[in-house]
Amino acid sequence: MTTFLPVSAPTIPRPCGPISQAVVDRLTGVGSGSLPTGVDVAPLSRDLHVALAVSYELHYRGFTGVDDGWEWDPELLRLRAELESIFLAYVRDNVEPGDDATAEMDMLSTEAVSGTGPSWFLKESGSWDQMREYFAHRSVYHLKEADPHAWAIPRLRGQAKASYVAVEFDEYGAGRGARLHQQLWADLMKAADLDTSYVGYVDRVPASTLAWVNLMSLFGLHRSLRGATVGHFAATEITSSPGSKRLVKGLERLGAPQECIGFYAEHVEADAVHEQILRHDVVGELLKQEPHLEQDIVFGMRALDFVEEVLAADLMAAWNAGRSSLI
Repeated sequence: MTTFLPVSAPTIPRPCGPISQAVVDRLTGVGSGSLPTGVDVAPLSRDLHVALAVSYELHYRGFTGVDDGWEWDPELLRLRAELESIFLAYVRDNVEPGDDATAEMDMLSTEAVSGTGPSWFLKESGSWDQMREYFAHRSVYHLKEADPHAWAIPRLRGQAKASYVAVEFDEYGAGRGARLHQQLWADLMKAADLDTSYVGYVDRVPASTLAWVNLMSLFGLHRSLRGATVGHFAATEITSSPGSKRLVKGLERLGAPQECIGFYAEHVEADAVHEQILRHDVVGELLKQEPHLEQDIVFGMRALDFVEEVLAADLMAAWNAGRSSLI
C-alpha cells in the first residue's frame, strides 16, 4: 500500500556545533540570532554540513515554525557562501580536472566486474540491518530525489533543456503521483519499517552523508555551476543502473519486501534509458551551445564520485568493524 509523503514542513535538525547552533538559533528566534563571520571549520565537519543542510532546506520545504522569509536573509546567505567556499575548495582540491566529457561518460559506463563498496557488500553478504542503515543514509537524498537537479532547468535551453526535462519527468513519476521516485522511496522506507519523514534521518547520519547531498544543492543553486549540475546528474544516472542491479540481487537474497526490490528494479531499467538521453541530448547538446562548460561538466561527474567514495568509506569502515554506520 502506498504511504503518501506528509505535506507539512519537517522539524528543523538538531545543531551539533557553534556554526549550526548559530544558524538554528537565528531561524528559531533563540538568543541574539547573530551569525559568525570569518569561520574556520573543517570542510567535512558535521557542524558545517548541518549548517549547510539547514540553509539549503529553506529553498526546498522549509521547517515547521520557521518563517519562509528566512530563505533570502542576507546574513544567512553570507554565512552560507562562506561555508560553501570552504566545502567547494576542498572538493576541487581532491578532484583531478578533466576536459573530455565523452571520455568521462565512457569510463563511468564501463561496468566493473568486482568492487568493495556498499552495493557490492550488500549484494553478497550484508545483513538486513545493514541494508536498512543504507536506506537511512540514502533517504536524505531519495526523499527529495531529482529536486536538486531541477534547479538546472531554467538555466538550459533548446534540446538540452527539453531532454533534461524528459528525464526529470520520469523521475517525477511521468505525471503519476504514486510513481514519483520520492514516493517510491517512501514506500520502500515504510516496507522496511523505517521513518518515512522527509528529513527523518538527518540527525542520525554522519557528515559524509550530508556532504553527498549538500553537494547537489550547492551545484543546483548556483547558475555559475550549471555545468557541474548537468555533469553530476549525468553521472548519477550513468552509475545508477549497475548499482541498482546489485542492490536488487542483495534484496532478493535477503527476502526483502517487494517495495524495496521494486524501487531499485525501477532504476535498473529507467536509468539505463536516461543515460543515453543525458549523454547525447543533454551533455552533447549543451557542449554545442556552451563548449566552455566542458571542464565544469567533468568536474560535476568527478565530484560526485569523490563524495560517494568518502561516504562509502565511512559505511564500510563501520560495517567491517561490526558497528552501526549511524550516529
